[in-house]
Amino acid sequence: CEKIEYMFPKAHASAYVISAVRTAYFKLYHPIAYYATYFSVRATDFELDLLCQGYDAILRRLIEIEEKGFQALPKEKNMISILEMALEMTARGFSFKPVDLYKSAATKFLIEGDSLIPPFAAIGGIGENAAKNIAAARDSGPYLSIEDFQTRSKASKSIVELLAGMGCFRGLPETNQLSLF
Repeated sequence: CEKIEYMFPKAHASAYVISAVRTAYFKLYHPIAYYATYFSVRATDFELDLLCQGYDAILRRLIEIEEKGFQALPKEKNMISILEMALEMTARGFSFKPVDLYKSAATKFLIEGDSLIPPFAAIGGIGENAAKNIAAARDSGPYLSIEDFQTRSKASKSIVELLAGMGCFRGLPETNQLSLF
């Protein structure tokens, strides 16, 4: 004992064990809530279109990153743990839905049946404040057009293009103007 300079405190060790037991409990008995919380806490560096494609697409992307080895970009290396968790989630029969203009929250993943609806903040290029503005803007009723959405949410043109690329504006006209001809 005279040679040991530092011993890990018992209280700290027991805190780790309690945390592990809690995590295991929720992962086993409330899995979709566990995944919603996990992804909400780590809602950055997502490839939402990839996650919505399911198990096989996630597995291919994970193998692709791992095959790169040291050549993988730092962003890709950071994505590995998220992709592994998404792979586990989809293997258990759960899925991701696309971002929904009327259902998605600003920063938290929402549970709908056996699926998760991603928040606006999980989209690369949309910050937390912009996501909150988008979520708050829909409280005043349905959008009449993309122009109405942009005005009410104070979203930039690049954010509107991102959401349009993800198919969020299906069925909405460009402007509030009616064309008679």
